[in-house]
Amino acid sequence: MFDTIKKNKRESFFIISIFIIVITLIVYYICMALDMGYISIVIALVFSIVSAWSSYYYSDQIVLKLNNARPATREENLQLVNILDSLIVASGLNATPKLYVVDDPQPNAFATGRDPEHSAICVTTGLLQKLDYYELEGVIGHELGHIKNYDIRLSAIVTVMVGFVVMLSDMFSRYMFYGGRRRRNNDDSKGNAILMLIGLVFLILSPIFGKLMQLAISRKREYMADATSVQFTRNPDGLISALQKISGDPNELKTANNSTAHMYIANPFRKKKSSSLWATHPSTEDRIMALRNLK
Repeated sequence: MFDTIKKNKRESFFIISIFIIVITLIVYYICMALDMGYISIVIALVFSIVSAWSSYYYSDQIVLKLNNARPATREENLQLVNILDSLIVASGLNATPKLYVVDDPQPNAFATGRDPEHSAICVTTGLLQKLDYYELEGVIGHELGHIKNYDIRLSAIVTVMVGFVVMLSDMFSRYMFYGGRRRRNNDDSKGNAILMLIGLVFLILSPIFGKLMQLAISRKREYMADATSVQFTRNPDGLISALQKISGDPNELKTANNSTAHMYIANPFRKKKSSSLWATHPSTEDRIMALRNLK
């Protein structure tokens, strides 16, 4: 587990560094295409650093906002609060994550934040209504596993940063399509031309990079979080039953989108079936098999 935590911290730093480089090149290309001259590189650097800083410190708030989450209350969600309090003792965490609820009939949940001291667990009303105590305990234990293993930092950062890159790509594609690109003078330096070319490549490939980054952080971490849940609850049957109910529910999660789908305990999309190559989650059957092998 300690190796996993260290690896997640290293990968978070690596992804932030890559993000700064990618955003710098994309913004630089956009500025040059708009004939903003040599100040473009300054604008690009400032923009990328500020956006990376914002993504790191506010990624959890952005993710919760994207999912229309509201704070849970002890009066309304007493069972949920009690389960979390008991699992905090078993987990050894020094801070208790904040609890949030999304009003949606599909049973599902996710965790977000940059570290255990700044973390949140979000569940749907469908999860609270359709799962019994031990099933809900297994799900909350799974999300606590993501928090303790620092999966949340990596996941939230990737969600915000990938969404930001895709948004920039979409904005510039629309500009190119509707406004056209003015030809630049032939006195541009060779270095500027190379940077602009690299920026264009990143602009075109950024959605693909984003998908690959999401895939890289999802599958094996789900197995690890499942195992951590069993370590906290000492009850693999609760999580097995929860996964069966969640995957078998036909409701579509209305607030789900492609940038946050990988964060949920199970794929929130029911109508769209991804191939195993592009799936952000391992199959429920494989996860249940792995849990049974823990017994």
